[in-house]
Amino acid sequence: MAISPPHPLDPLTPQEISATAQHVRKAFPDSEAYFRVITLAEPPKEEMMVFLDAEHEGQPVGKRPARLATVQVFFGAKRDSEHFYELKVNVDSGEIVHKEQLAGRHPHVDGNDMVKTETACLNDPRVQAAIKDMQLPDGAVVKIEPWTYATDGMNDMSQKITMCYFYMRLLDHPDANHYAYPLDLCVEMSGSAEVLKIYYLPASASGGPTTNATPYDRSKIFGAEIEYHPDVAPPRRTTTKPYHVSQPEGPSFATRGNLVQWEKWHIRVGFNYREGLTLHDVRYDGHSLFYRLSLSEMFVPYGDPRTPYARKAAFDLGNDGAGCNANNLQLGCDCLGHIKYFDGWHVTSSGDAIKIPNAVCCHEVDDGILWKHTNFRTGNGVVVRSRVLVLQTIITVSNYEYIFAFHFGMDASLQYEVRATGIVSTVPIPVGGAVPFGTTVAPGVMAPYHQHLFCLRIDPAVGGWRNSLLVEESHPLPVDNAQPPHNTTTIPNPFRIGYTTRGDIVDRECGLALDHTVNRVFKIVNEAVLNPVTNTPIAYKLTPYYSQLLLADASSYHAKRSEFAAHPVWVTRYHDDELFASGKHTMQSLGGEGIASWIDGRKHGSSSPSASSVRNEDIVVWHTFGSTHNPRVEDWPVMPCEKMSVGLKPVNFFTRNPAMDVRPSCQAVNRSVLVDGEAGCHGNGGDGQVMENGVVVADAQNGHGSGALFE
Repeated sequence: MAISPPHPLDPLTPQEISATAQHVRKAFPDSEAYFRVITLAEPPKEEMMVFLDAEHEGQPVGKRPARLATVQVFFGAKRDSEHFYELKVNVDSGEIVHKEQLAGRHPHVDGNDMVKTETACLNDPRVQAAIKDMQLPDGAVVKIEPWTYATDGMNDMSQKITMCYFYMRLLDHPDANHYAYPLDLCVEMSGSAEVLKIYYLPASASGGPTTNATPYDRSKIFGAEIEYHPDVAPPRRTTTKPYHVSQPEGPSFATRGNLVQWEKWHIRVGFNYREGLTLHDVRYDGHSLFYRLSLSEMFVPYGDPRTPYARKAAFDLGNDGAGCNANNLQLGCDCLGHIKYFDGWHVTSSGDAIKIPNAVCCHEVDDGILWKHTNFRTGNGVVVRSRVLVLQTIITVSNYEYIFAFHFGMDASLQYEVRATGIVSTVPIPVGGAVPFGTTVAPGVMAPYHQHLFCLRIDPAVGGWRNSLLVEESHPLPVDNAQPPHNTTTIPNPFRIGYTTRGDIVDRECGLALDHTVNRVFKIVNEAVLNPVTNTPIAYKLTPYYSQLLLADASSYHAKRSEFAAHPVWVTRYHDDELFASGKHTMQSLGGEGIASWIDGRKHGSSSPSASSVRNEDIVVWHTFGSTHNPRVEDWPVMPCEKMSVGLKPVNFFTRNPAMDVRPSCQAVNRSVLVDGEAGCHGNGGDGQVMENGVVVADAQNGHGSGALFE
């Protein structure tokens, strides 16, 4: 039986990863290959448009797009940027389609190099002497936390530098909370794992690093209250009883390879080392909605202005990789109910495929009431509960966890939710000390203020491949005898209560601001397709998450490196190679290569004014959102989840509520249980029956009760 080829949007299989490595070694037989990335190079969108249109119309797809891999590799024995290359390789033929030397660039974090760096740092005699000078408690086990170097202008960024911050563990347990014991020591390491500098961290708010050790303050030693692991933490509460998610007939979704189908939704699941979970060819009831959805980048800058803390500013996707750091999700823990897992695949330095098991989970959750109405004249009600399909991945980046989830609704709405949890990054502070840019979460333990800034990349295909962005606002009508605002028709408003909307189509690439005072919304519209009821273009509305933008000054390296953080919404013309809002290479980047630079380059560098046009074009919408996290003591020792949610909702896309055909909630199916035998509620009892105190009082089959609403 012939094996079907992978869909062009499917991630590389482990066999394809291994085959690609063999192609590279064969093409460069005289150079040792140390692989960092082998991942799918997605086909050009222009080719995929033809392929997907034919696929969904049931027509022959013709020639399939070539299966290409993006390869990042060091050639030779050295691991410096002079030997760092990016290739495009035809997976099937082995042809090297493209080769580029990445001089001055650095790949994402290498786990092997990190272990090598930690070991070399800890074994260095000078570091050992510095540790001894701190006079740590007996039994202390020193732990090193490597951080990528965030550019601050003080060093040559063409050479890789790793910042090593020091902690200690006092309990003889591998999961004891070493973040409760930050040490004063800091060491800078080179890319070749050599010690560059050793110093002690600043103690006061205005201080700087020193070369003088301070004996460890024994009053900073804690009990079990700072622990989180159940083996060593205080006893847990016992009042919470088991909660089981039961789906006796199994899940409502179906999967075929990486294709998920659920409640009129059609979604292709992708996964790569950098973005982690990606979604492709998203459709509802046969309608095209989005070509691609992904988290493009996230930036975590810290607000401690002292040296060396200004170097704590991580691109957790570009520097570390959401896919590389994806958790192995566990049944009954990370996801409840009937779970479908998708594995991810990465590559080892030798070119072998390595499995990232259970990297994405797919499951359904109850989401409360979807819609309800009670006829107050009859007392009859209809209630429909909301079921949501969740596609979720969780990453651990050193101290923090991030939970990324797409929520698909039965009403054709879509939510992107981010939850931040884990352990706040900690630094030492004298007992009783305080600084204005951090919170003391335990005596001698300070958690600096910081931000989590995310950029959601929305590649729309709302009713087709050409879309526009409409910025719409709600404004009060002018009062009588007042001069009407620009472009506002004079409408009588004698009672001074009327309001209306006005909107403008964005013509050129740009960044846009939010404004809750006028309820500014952003509609991705298809001007070529009109809704037959409203006679307006069909649309999907971006419901943004209101949050503070980057606090670092525009002249700082933080701002230069995270251009997407300058505006909450951006719209750009589609380009195949513009996937990452801060550019392809964020490790120790100098800035000037992200979303704002793309726009500026086309605005001033193109001979064609149409190069920046985004009206009735293939466009991309980007949304910057996040959290200004000024830690609380309640965030210690592990912070409760902080939730952020972005919405995408149809606006005059359908001719009525697309969830009107969802069956009413039914006690015969749901089997809810009364507590203590108290009286039940009024409402729909199932299959059109209306219940009062558990007794059927009306039946839809007779044309009375809730069923009459559907006549």
